[in-house]
Amino acid sequence: MRLVGGDLRGRRLEAPAGRDIRPTSDRTREAVFNILAHAEWAPEIEGIRVLDGFCGTGALGLEALSRGAGHAVFMDQGREALDLVRRNIAALGVGDRSTVLRADALRPPRAQAPCPLVFLDPPYGQGMASKSLTALMERGWCVSGGLAVVETGLEDPFELDLERFDERVYGDTRVYFLRIT
Repeated sequence: MRLVGGDLRGRRLEAPAGRDIRPTSDRTREAVFNILAHAEWAPEIEGIRVLDGFCGTGALGLEALSRGAGHAVFMDQGREALDLVRRNIAALGVGDRSTVLRADALRPPRAQAPCPLVFLDPPYGQGMASKSLTALMERGWCVSGGLAVVETGLEDPFELDLERFDERVYGDTRVYFLRIT
């Protein structure tokens, strides 16, 4: 696993040892960030605050930092994931622009500041995508009118009635680009 763009392009990320953490593939991450760079509906990443919910390795938030995001919040409830993302943050030297938060995205704490760009990559097959995005919106994590990039398994339902800018399939992953309300 490596960062695919920005100032830290090519830098390796530590990958998880077991199967409990499923990182977004380099190919999918590159495609997502290419869409974000060229779509007229996507926010400018430079200087913004992003949330990487169900962060795992932190690859999505770290990719955003590499591409100029001002700050990334990495949220996960798993100790292994949080240890891994902390090591990746330290290895890349972006600790001054990162917050690591042990929290459940289904029951998040109230946000200190909202994020115009939210990445969610919950475990597949558990129906968590809609529920977690709803909880994050209710707890102030999302800027109204901002963008949520949500990954699900191909067969996973996504039931929120939000404006869909785009929807893509990469292997066994479906990626939604949604306007936050």
